[in-house]
Amino acid sequence: MAVVQDLDHPSAPDAPQSAASSPPPPGPIRPSVHLALGGGVVADVLLWRRRNLAVLTAAGATTVWFLFDRAGYSFLSVIANALLLLVVILFFWAKSALLLNRPLPPLPNLEIPDEVVAKAADGARVWINRALAVGHDIAIRRDRKVFLQVILVLWLISYIGSLFNFLTLVYIGVLLSITLPALYDKYQDHVHEKLGVAHNVVLKQYGNILSRVQAQSTKEKKTE
Repeated sequence: MAVVQDLDHPSAPDAPQSAASSPPPPGPIRPSVHLALGGGVVADVLLWRRRNLAVLTAAGATTVWFLFDRAGYSFLSVIANALLLLVVILFFWAKSALLLNRPLPPLPNLEIPDEVVAKAADGARVWINRALAVGHDIAIRRDRKVFLQVILVLWLISYIGSLFNFLTLVYIGVLLSITLPALYDKYQDHVHEKLGVAHNVVLKQYGNILSRVQAQSTKEKKTE
């Protein structure tokens, strides 16, 4: 028996797939902290991917800070005594190796390659040019924005320097450099949210200060 299709009531098309089955929109791409730090051994240490080197760095910085800041040792005396001990050990090692037919101390090629010197010089040149450009903007162009930024940074450095000596400040910088990148890499979303709020507040206060300075300068021009 043949099956007759109902032309008055055609079959309904297939129902579209529900929105729930569609893939969710991709979220924002998180920046790679490892690549931002250079992606090498230094980045691995700062992000604690090489825990042994990170712990060794923290322990070494703590030891140096304790010896020079708390124990009262002089930097030159410690360096001289360490080099003296190293030279004596290498001398007697080489003498005993000749007498006992042992291999000599495994010293590397003690010279600085030209590539390292060139990279250091290029890096120093970039920073010096940036400092000179800032001075040019302040002295020649009379940029009030750059002037206020430089004053704020120098005041912060002076205030922090009055609280700590140079060695303690370097020690705190080393500890922060091996803790803050790892914490930022782990809590990027929360940090970006808080920094956005703080950035808006700082921009608002900075705009108020800049508007006051400009208003005062216009008043001085009118009085002239």
